[in-house]
Amino acid sequence: MSSPAPFNEELWFAIAEPSRRKIIEVLLLKGEATASRLADDVPFSRQAVSKHIAVLKRAGLVKERKTGKEVRFRLSPEGLSVAAQELSRAAMLWDERLQKIKHIAETLPQEE
Repeated sequence: MSSPAPFNEELWFAIAEPSRRKIIEVLLLKGEATASRLADDVPFSRQAVSKHIAVLKRAGLVKERKTGKEVRFRLSPEGLSVAAQELSRAAMLWDERLQKIKHIAETLPQEE
């Protein structure tokens, strides 16, 4: 039996932080925003937004588009698809583990 492919560490690191999940949520609702606009919608500074955006970009979850002097950020559909697949795979692995635990528990001798 071969071992499963390793998890996408960069993706898990990116989505593990609640502040980055908040940025994802805001971008889902707004579609696209500058770092300054994002900072208006989250409880942390524009500088922190920029740092979190950099992590999300490295994980492939956010893309940027330059319009003049302005940089606008949006979610990457491809990145979100990869994230959904990764989360689905993790859920499947946990379900398999829980089934094994259940099987072990059911086959243990019962005390009367």
